Amino acid sequence: MTSDDLPIGRRVAGWRVRRSMTQQMLADRLRRSKSWVDKVERGVRALDRYSVIQELAHVLRVDPEVLLGQQRPTPAGPPAGVDGIRAALARYDTPQVPQQTEELRRQVGYAWLSYQHAHYGQLVRVLPGLLDAAQGARSPELLVQAYRITSSLLVKLGEADLGWLAADRAMAAAGDDPILAATAAISVAQALRASKRDRLALAATLTAANRVLPPTTDPTPSRSGDDEVDRPDGDRTTRQLHHHGGEGRGWSAGERAVGGALLVQAALAAAGCGDARGADELTDRAAGVATNLRGYDDTHRTSFGLIAVDLARVLSAAQRGDLDEALHRHSTVVRREAFRRLPAEYRGAYLVDVARAYLQVGDPRGAARALVDADGVAPAEVRCRPLARTVIAEIARANPAPAGVARLATLVGLTL
Repeated sequence: MTSDDLPIGRRVAGWRVRRSMTQQMLADRLRRSKSWVDKVERGVRALDRYSVIQELAHVLRVDPEVLLGQQRPTPAGPPAGVDGIRAALARYDTPQVPQQTEELRRQVGYAWLSYQHAHYGQLVRVLPGLLDAAQGARSPELLVQAYRITSSLLVKLGEADLGWLAADRAMAAAGDDPILAATAAISVAQALRASKRDRLALAATLTAANRVLPPTTDPTPSRSGDDEVDRPDGDRTTRQLHHHGGEGRGWSAGERAVGGALLVQAALAAAGCGDARGADELTDRAAGVATNLRGYDDTHRTSFGLIAVDLARVLSAAQRGDLDEALHRHSTVVRREAFRRLPAEYRGAYLVDVARAYLQVGDPRGAARALVDADGVAPAEVRCRPLARTVIAEIARANPAPAGVARLATLVGLTL
């Protein structure tokens, strides 16, 4: 067992011995009983108040994060290098250097793996060169993928508008290829939603889904003959899709997965627009698509499946304020094996969103658990994203601050 795996009481005992102190000596300096110290060291008494951990750390002459077991922290804060990506996106005279397609494909595959494992620092460093190489190679497929990765990372790092630019470049590079355009639309929707432009995201995803889903799959069934139906709350439902783009051709599992991922993005956008009914319809349609996809080859990097639909149901419920349902669903879905098989980035991002939901119901300890879980799954999701920093700050305002989040606050430079 490494020092990081030890219970906090064992670490307290270890540092007490290093400082040549008896339990009674430590108790006296803390103005507590020897029995209290003994119970802490044996794990009988929990140390769940950061102020107490700070007091112990002061007496033992160590940093609080040492007692909390943070020995090898992931660097906190957005990784340096976004300006390099911005400069690469701003270059319009990229030299046409011959590039071997297979080598470029290998580089794109490495970039995807870095993203899915939430290795954002590595990715920031390689993306400028990858963008130059992809632009020089003139391969629409690989150029779209390079722009998609760039857009997704920029959204993570709080650069949603720049992420939208990269996604728009992916859409332009896709040309007339409906599948490439649909994959680019996923990135467009993510960037627009991050910019609080949910209605634009909804329109983009529905248009793209229309082009790649079979005619029998109607993502947003209308309740009348009109394209739009007035809702009781004054909102209008998502426009009904007219399947004019795919007659007479087959749809592969990979194409259906792209369509399903678009429906998930559309559902989250609908929830962001306050259209709970539309969000439910879209997640139901996405579930119908996912039911027929078992063990498909996810060549378009969508991570789509029934588990993605279930996570969208949690987030949609939270978005519309039905937080009891959201958290009940969450407690069930995270125990599934399918959840553990999702990329670390996907799980970490979802858990940060759940932490926000716990905050909304006034449960900072539940939020702290979700955030600490996210940090365990994908540290960069918590330590590099401005969004996560905001969530940490809100949780840390609780009195007393939950110990796990207090550690994260220290890592990202927040003062409690």
